[in-house]
Amino acid sequence: MRGFRVDIGDWGRRAGLCLGIAAVAGCASTRVTDPPRTATEQFLLSKAAAEAVEQLSFEVLRGRRVFVDTQYFAASEQAFVIGEFRAKLMQSGVQVARSIDDAQIVLEVRSSGVGIDRDDYLLGLPPIQFTPGSTNTVPLVTPELAVVKNRYQTGVAGVSYVAYWLKTGEVVASSGPFIGRSTRDDWWFFGVGPRSTGNIPTVQTDE
Repeated sequence: MRGFRVDIGDWGRRAGLCLGIAAVAGCASTRVTDPPRTATEQFLLSKAAAEAVEQLSFEVLRGRRVFVDTQYFAASEQAFVIGEFRAKLMQSGVQVARSIDDAQIVLEVRSSGVGIDRDDYLLGLPPIQFTPGSTNTVPLVTPELAVVKNRYQTGVAGVSYVAYWLKTGEVVASSGPFIGRSTRDDWWFFGVGPRSTGNIPTVQTDE
């Protein structure tokens, strides 16, 4: 039976080349950016804003040139509400002016609040962080052991407005405050989940 010869030198060179390629590939990284709000939070806020704005009436402003003044809008998440507000104005036949000098009427929009309330429930053991005796060691965190876990989130947006003639300051119309709400309810059972319901996209509707 004939034997076979293994060229150790050639094999070593091939292995070294593979390891070198792997090392270079291992150094590569992909930059990932995250928005300040998660998609769920954005859906909760925009849905609540849409429901609040939908209740407003702009019939008396139809055909008028209106400048939307947001300086008295106190809520931090104003983009969600103002976007829906401007859309509803235009759909109602209102001409939205780009500047106050081009307007007949100034419309001041206000909000009683825009945000998300969250309630968490856990039947089981939450994560526990503890630090070993040495001050230079990294804190350890135990995993969560959940039999039943629930996270219930409610998006809330309140909106109102007052409109007045630019030249005289006389009030033309006012409306609100109206409140819009959105919900998402997530459940986990023995670590499996979430099973999600609510009235925002990506979850099973509960309406």
